[in-house]
Amino acid sequence: MKESYELYAEARFSAAHTLIDYPGDCARLHGHNWSVRAYVQAHGLDSLGMAIDFRSLKTHLKEVVSELDHAYLNELKPFRGVNPTSENIARYIFEEMKKRLSGKGVRVSRVEVAETPETGVIYREEE
Repeated sequence: MKESYELYAEARFSAAHTLIDYPGDCARLHGHNWSVRAYVQAHGLDSLGMAIDFRSLKTHLKEVVSELDHAYLNELKPFRGVNPTSENIARYIFEEMKKRLSGKGVRVSRVEVAETPETGVIYREEE
């Protein structure tokens, strides 16, 4: 049986956005305090017994999230021409984490983004 480990790191950011053509309140400028969890999967451990150092995982996630923190998301390059919904934010963070962790012995398995404590989204790529 092949062993598998799934690890995660969590970060938070605050930002504003508008949802263009949305038929409700979210069409107006408003903000959220988003929480993000990035999960990685590994099929083995290094000589220290780790899949990836949590410090490294947290650092990469914080760097990605810092690009969004206290920004008007609609003005950022990744969201020009696409609404900065939680779904699109999750996909963006997934793609950025995938680039940063390439060659580090883990693969990004999913990213969770919650714009409130009660609502959120999970983005993953199917194999």
